This record gives sequence, C-alpha cells and structure tokens, in this order.
Amino acid sequence: MELKRLAVPAVTALLVLATGCTGATVQGRPGASGVRDPLFPRAGNGGYQVEHYALDLAYDPADGQLHGTAVITARAEQGLSSFNLDLSGLKVEGVDVQGAGARFNRTGTELTVRPAKDLKKGEVFRTTVDYGGRPKPVVDPDGSREGWITTGDGAVAVGEPVGSMGWFPGNHHPSDKASYDVTVTVPDGYEAVSNGQLRSRREVGDGRTEFAWHSPEPMASYLATVAIGKFKVTTGRTPSGVAVYDAVAPGEAAGSEAALKRLPEIVEWGGAKFGPYPFGTAGSIVMPARTLAYALETQTKPVYSGAPDELLVLHELAHQWFGNSVSPKTWKDMWLNEGFATYAEWLWSEDHGGVSAQRRFEAFLAGDTSVDDQAGGDWAAFPPAVPAGPDHVSDAPVYYRGAMVLHRIRQEVGDERFFDLLRGWAADHRYGNASTEDFTAYAERRTGHDLKKVWDVWLYGQGRPKA
Repeated sequence: MELKRLAVPAVTALLVLATGCTGATVQGRPGASGVRDPLFPRAGNGGYQVEHYALDLAYDPADGQLHGTAVITARAEQGLSSFNLDLSGLKVEGVDVQGAGARFNRTGTELTVRPAKDLKKGEVFRTTVDYGGRPKPVVDPDGSREGWITTGDGAVAVGEPVGSMGWFPGNHHPSDKASYDVTVTVPDGYEAVSNGQLRSRREVGDGRTEFAWHSPEPMASYLATVAIGKFKVTTGRTPSGVAVYDAVAPGEAAGSEAALKRLPEIVEWGGAKFGPYPFGTAGSIVMPARTLAYALETQTKPVYSGAPDELLVLHELAHQWFGNSVSPKTWKDMWLNEGFATYAEWLWSEDHGGVSAQRRFEAFLAGDTSVDDQAGGDWAAFPPAVPAGPDHVSDAPVYYRGAMVLHRIRQEVGDERFFDLLRGWAADHRYGNASTEDFTAYAERRTGHDLKKVWDVWLYGQGRPKA
C-alpha cells in the first residue's frame, strides 16, 4: 500500500540520529523496510521475527492522550546493523535495544532503529520503545478508518490491514505472529478490554485502574485490540470449558442480548465442524453504533459497531479458525479468511433449518435476492485469489465467490471428504500462516481429487463462472 509519508525536518532527524550510542563497526546489514506484500508492499519489515509484544498503555478519554511502552522480543533472521518498526503518528521518546540506548529516526510510518551493537543472526533481542501522543486513525485505500478510533466516552483499536501501527510500534504484517501481554491503565469507572485472558484488574491510585491481558497463542498484529469504555461486562463458559468474556456498551446491551446468548453454542458448533476451538477464551466487544463501518474478528473478542445479529457473530467467530489461527501469508490470500467465514454462515443456516448451502449457491448464480440479498451484487467482478488492488481486498468476490469456491469443492468431493478437508486444514495449519497455493495443494492431497477445473474457473478465472 502506498502510505502517505509525513515530512521529517532534516535538522530534527540529525538530532535524533546523534542521540544514543554510536555502535561498533558494522557487521550486519539493514533489515528491509517492508515485506513486499503484493497488495501492501510497505507493510511489515524484514530481517527479524517477533516472538512477543509486551505493551504497557495509559489512556484518558478526557484528553485523548495515549502513553505507551512497547517491549518487543524478536529473533534476528540475519545479521542486523539496523531494523525497522512500523508506527504511524505518535512521538517516539526513546528506544533501547538489549538494554542499551539505540539511535533512531522517523520517515513517515517507518521507525528505523540502529542498535549500539550489531545483532547476530539467530540472536533473540529485546527492543523497548517509549512513545505517546494523540493517536489518529489510519485511512485505508478503500477509505475506511482503522487504528485508534475514539468514541464519546472511550476508544477502540482495530487494525485490518495495517491500522495497528497507529497505536503501537511493531512488525505489522500477518506473516509475523507473536504472543501478547497488554496492560492498560484507565480512569476509575472505565473498563479496558483486550485479547485473551484478563490476568488482573487492580486500582493503582490517583483514580486509575490497571487491566492486564494475556494472549499466549500466536496472533497477527492486525487482530490485536484494545477497547476502552464504560462497558457492561458478563462472563461465563461454553459447555466444553472455553471462557467467555463479553464487553458491551450500555446502549447496545438490549439489542445484543439474543445474539450473544448464542455465542457459546456457536463455539461448540464450530468445534464440531472445524475441529477444536483454537484459543482459550472467546467473547465480544460491542461498541456504540456507528463507531466503525464494519465488524472485525479481533482475536478471541471480535469488535462490533452496534448490536450484532446472530449471523454476524457466527461470521466473526468462524474467523477464529480461518484467519486468526490459520492466518494469510499475504493480503492477496484474504479469501482464505472471508470466503471460509462466509461459507460458515451458509453451513450454520443449513444446520439450523435455514437455506441450504446448495440453494444459496444456486441463488448467487441466478442473482436471486429473495434467497440471499447479496446474490444481486457484483460477486464475480474479479477472481477471489487475485484481488483487483488494495482498495478491493474486502470486496464482494473475496467473500461470496470465495464461499462458492468452497461449495464447488464440496460438490466435487462429497460431504465426507469436504468436511475432513476443513478440519484437516484448520488442524494442520493451526497457529500458522498459509497461502492460496498452500490451500490448493493441500485440498487436492487431502481429498485425493484433481480440482484443477475448480481453481481455473472459480478461484483464478476471469468473468462470471457458470455451474
């Protein structure tokens, strides 16, 4: 993605570079400033893989100021004389690497760090970044807003595809997954919610409360979230023992009640269809209506803008298997997220007395909106494995034609092998990353069928496919 670059005065840059330690003779080389993603080439960074993020944040909705310390534990994949972190806006107040002051400079969304001593290939190193300011939303190529979004009495952080750089420095590409600990301090009376398990909640004085959240399973940074507000919190467990934590804006509580009551049932249903639920916790964050123009499958606790209905909860929970546990290698593999979650909606309907997946597939072919109101849309505008550009990565073909690809596989191989494929895919790629090429090869191997015609016509073919 061509991100807007913010000018950095030359004098300021020189002053920043002059701070910290001067370093030894260069033995490594700079890490790349992007991973050359086909749609968002400047996203992420090269030369290292993050193992863990420890984020310590303080936020007061009254003044909108965010103060943060990020401790990033990573492994060098090459000798590094310098490396980059992605960060949009916010002022960097200091950086150290392995406990020693490091030189750094900013160019747009790139924070370049030069350690006092070169890092060796294979070395596990810790980078600490102190930063703060008033975070601003990140605007996507399609015009949608992400990053740190303020509300009337709080805020929420969402990151698909690159908005997480708007609230913490990191390697912001889904190919680099890590575990997280997120500590958030807010004024008394507010709740602070993040991914995973709430380890502690304690009053720390001066009218503030600290919330500490822990996510042990690998997570792509776009799935990280923090939500701050005066939420109504409810907790429970699914029949199989998965902890449930729902945080709902008071004004959305009545409208959310029916759908969220079905959340434990949906988790159990998904476990039967796709294999064991991949995380230790589940739940939801319901923000005031119109906070966002979309819902997002943030790991373990999807974010909803206003009260969700049952199918939306189903869709975002299906992502916990497809998109969150098994994450895309690049953003052009987005259909592996959205096509799978959309097809999960079709399966849920089929299993609960609604329209069958076959009938829905036929409705899309016929443009029959009496069966599905999305069937009249431009679902065939481009092949789902080849999005037309970064501004089309969330368009209808990625969702609906992606779901139709899966149904075509089901038609070809039969139910037994198809559902074995879904469970095997989720199990064998659990907590990892996968590409479209990985999936097509896996599907043929797992089912024992030649699916080339499905790929050629439905996944990669131009024009409107026919049955």
